Formats: sequence, C-alpha cells, structure tokens
Amino acid sequence: MKIALNISLSFLAAYMETQHSTMKFQVLFLLLLLACMYPSVAQGSYENCCLTYAHVKKTIRRHVMSYRVQETDGGCNIPAVALKLKNFRVICADPRITWIQQMIQKMSAKSTGNM
Repeated sequence: MKIALNISLSFLAAYMETQHSTMKFQVLFLLLLLACMYPSVAQGSYENCCLTYAHVKKTIRRHVMSYRVQETDGGCNIPAVALKLKNFRVICADPRITWIQQMIQKMSAKSTGNM
C-alpha cells in the first residue's frame, strides 16, 4: 500500500511539474507575442501629416502638380492642403486661404473634365 501510494504521489508530482512547465511556456509565449506586436500597435496608423503651414505665395500655383487635402479626423492635428510641386517637394498650406481654395476647385474641375 505504501509503495502504491508512493508511486501515485511521484506520478502526481511529475504530472503537476509538467502542467506547471506547460503553463510557464504558455505565459512566456504570450508575453513574447505581445512584445512583438507592441511596436506595430504603438505606431498606430502613422500618416504623413502636415504639422505646420508654410508661407506660400500665389506665384507657386504654376509649380503645383497635385494636392492632397489633410483632415483632422485621422492622426493629423491640423487641416491642411499638401501641395506637390514639379520638383517633387511637398509644401503644406492653410486651406482657409482664398487662392488655395480657388486652385483646388480649378484642379478638381480639370481632373473631372468639367472645365
């Protein structure tokens, strides 16, 4: 009886140690997975945002190839119009400027063929 009890206890101890090792592995694996995912979550949806407005003169209109309107609903803090120039530079302009609004309307009309 004592031998059977001793065997049962040693089997139970081995079983518990296996379960404990498995649990340690699962926790370690979960922590490793979270650590790998953290950088991608921390970056979020990184966008190419205009952070400030450049002082833009009207004469730059002839150099503008395209534009992109930046809204504040995403990861960007200010509303802006990103103007892509012929030399591939991008300049951020205030969308409240009248001539910027007029330029956007003209470029939109040209792209839709309504002009």
